[in-house]
Amino acid sequence: MLLSNLDVLATAPGGVARLRELILTLAVQGKLVPQDPADEPASVLLQKIRAEKDRLIAAKAMKREKSEPARTDDELPFGLPDSWSWVALGDVIDIIRGITFPADQKTKEAAPGRIACLRTSNVQLAIEWDDLLFVDRSFMGREDQLIQHHDIVMSMANSRELVGKVALIEHVPHAEATFGGFLGVLRPRKIEPRYAMAVLRTPYARSLLIDSSSQTTNIANVSLAKLRPLPFPLPPEAEQSRIVTRVEELMHLCDALQAKGQLEATQHAQLVSTLLGTLTASTTPEELADHWQRVAQHFDLLLDRPEAIDALEQTLLQLSVRGLLVPQDPTDEPANQLLARLRSDRAAWLATRASTDSECRATIKKLRDLPDADYPFSIPLSWRFVRLLDCCQLLVDCHNKTAPYAATGIPIIRTSNIRGGRFRLDDLRYVTEETYEFWSRRCPPEPGDIMFTREAPMGEAAIIPPGAKYCLGQRTMLVRPMHEFIDKEYLLLTLTEPHLLERAAPSAIGSTVKHLRVGDVEGLTIPLAPLAEQSRIVTRVTALRRLCADLRQRLADAQTTQSHLAQALMESTASV
Repeated sequence: MLLSNLDVLATAPGGVARLRELILTLAVQGKLVPQDPADEPASVLLQKIRAEKDRLIAAKAMKREKSEPARTDDELPFGLPDSWSWVALGDVIDIIRGITFPADQKTKEAAPGRIACLRTSNVQLAIEWDDLLFVDRSFMGREDQLIQHHDIVMSMANSRELVGKVALIEHVPHAEATFGGFLGVLRPRKIEPRYAMAVLRTPYARSLLIDSSSQTTNIANVSLAKLRPLPFPLPPEAEQSRIVTRVEELMHLCDALQAKGQLEATQHAQLVSTLLGTLTASTTPEELADHWQRVAQHFDLLLDRPEAIDALEQTLLQLSVRGLLVPQDPTDEPANQLLARLRSDRAAWLATRASTDSECRATIKKLRDLPDADYPFSIPLSWRFVRLLDCCQLLVDCHNKTAPYAATGIPIIRTSNIRGGRFRLDDLRYVTEETYEFWSRRCPPEPGDIMFTREAPMGEAAIIPPGAKYCLGQRTMLVRPMHEFIDKEYLLLTLTEPHLLERAAPSAIGSTVKHLRVGDVEGLTIPLAPLAEQSRIVTRVTALRRLCADLRQRLADAQTTQSHLAQALMESTASV
């Protein structure tokens, strides 16, 4: 699915409207803002709401309503975070039907004894107060039919595409106002009204309301019996406020996009970061596929500039090392067994050389003292977290001084020669054969080895290609994988995925230029996948990166075409 969606950029109309729907969907699934374990869970909030209702019922301020039956997991629209709860809408929101009155008893003008009355045409994205009816106040049967601040007004009877439409009461410009019989008011109890609005405007809620409405010739009706059991995702009270704040920020970006046709760079980066962040928050391949399908629908809005494609590529790298990019095969040898064979094979190799090779003796000592790896994120059960040194034959540091350069000779790889997983050969320095022999006496670099920078900048890496003879430059390290047990291309992915340095950065030292010590690099935590899966991951990432390169080229071609067109228009104008 990733390959087919990336191959062609969508240019469908209504993209901003679809983007708004996606934001609301992520919001009510608990995927737009992080959960805070310190938040009081939604189950406690629900108990407070029920206690408040019981108090009002005891005081005869409201009638007890029939409890809605619990739904099974199969009947619920989607999964929720652990601190959330599924509830029936009617259990947390009071629903009040509007007033009825004879057609000849309404006027367009205010008068003593008359009250402003909303109708379906007043319910737009916001309440429109400039075209009201006025009716005698006596048609109100109950005081709760007076509009209150933060009420949600819903169109209960309308055309099929408009039934269930909602708007929030932000202010009431009249002393009193009520609402007509084709409307209903939803009055949240201890629920952030703007969060409730977000739920009611999601595609899933709109679809449930439309599908459950009864249909006459041209009018659809939502009944209380259908509205009250609507599944309502209830977050902790504190999280509701965070969700509302985030939704409003992103909706402002959508407003800017709709008004200008494009977003400013910072706005666009914020939107891209939010939506791609839902991909890396996935915990299973199935969840990723669901998130990807939604995000892919907005490629026309997201991937319209090179930095967005760069962000997508970084996201793909994160997904690859979390076991979410390709399916697991239960017949693969698990990483635990792979690691056991690796350690046995390496121990035998090191033992045969320890008597004559000081580097092998040093590696044996370091392996003996190597701490267990931590678990920075979730990985499949068949995977294993390891320290970088634990999956290498050798890991060698450079000399701590600058080599004497020569006009020609053997290329010496400096930190500036490694960028984006590749060697940059446009600014090479060289050393003589004699210097190379001295600088490489600890471990001569070989094709298939990985060069890794530990300073200026940290965390760049590239694989020495076949036939190349390179010298290890200052501030770099040589990583020699156990090739029979770990794919060098896969190891490169683990070393260049963006979050590796975030985990390593706290260990960096230096007052002016931060750098990693040798032990910090040796102890880097990386995820080890089964060997067969490593190969599948590399194949998939290679294909996706090729498509990202194609997208960059298409953008560049489009910009060139626009430039040529602008130039042609200028020349045409000048010749008139």
